[in-house]
Amino acid sequence: MTDASNPRLRLDNGDELPIQVRGYQLLGRPMLNRGTAFTHDERKVLGLTLPRARDLGPSLIAWLASLAVLVAVLTVAFVAVLATRDPAQDRATESPLVGELAPPLAGELIAPADSVGTAFDLDRLRGQWVVVNFFATWCVPCVVEHPELVEFSERHAEVGDASVVSVVFDDSAEDVTAFFEENGGEWPVLDGERVILDWAVAAVPESFLVSPDGIVAAKITGGVTADGLDELIGQVSGE
Repeated sequence: MTDASNPRLRLDNGDELPIQVRGYQLLGRPMLNRGTAFTHDERKVLGLTLPRARDLGPSLIAWLASLAVLVAVLTVAFVAVLATRDPAQDRATESPLVGELAPPLAGELIAPADSVGTAFDLDRLRGQWVVVNFFATWCVPCVVEHPELVEFSERHAEVGDASVVSVVFDDSAEDVTAFFEENGGEWPVLDGERVILDWAVAAVPESFLVSPDGIVAAKITGGVTADGLDELIGQVSGE
């Protein structure tokens, strides 16, 4: 016996077909699925339509309009903040490492390509400022800040008073090598699996400024800029 409560689909010949399934379950039934051939009334019976604006009621329509305006205002405000923010203002944050001797950072390099397998030790860079940058190739802010690190590295390469060391966070050596080949950067890159906890890194990008005597002078959360790093060095060194 057919349940009279089931919706019915009127066929072209006038017969009515009881519908046992509705909504998007219908789309998986080739015998019933006529795709876009359904009229609006048929789609309504079958549960394949969203309510039209005129069926929503004035209160809900007004609420949706207000929500759209609010989203637009917030978007404009966010863009304005980004546009007016001084890119040189790198964010130095608190860390228990600041003022302490930098944790050990040593191992075999995984990039750049011509240095893979070379032994590295942070202590060998004593006598210059070092930016220890934790990053990943899949991290969008890391990709954005990379040209700034390249500029900072090249700016100090000739004088030799500051350098960059990158530590990879949850990434593959192959992706990292390819990233540096494509985007530049000739500084040491290590796998960070064993040192993430020592440096108390919670997310990427994060950077630490290590002084010439091996003391952590600052921690920067988020992306950095070349000018911002130079300003920070000047600030912590009293210049």
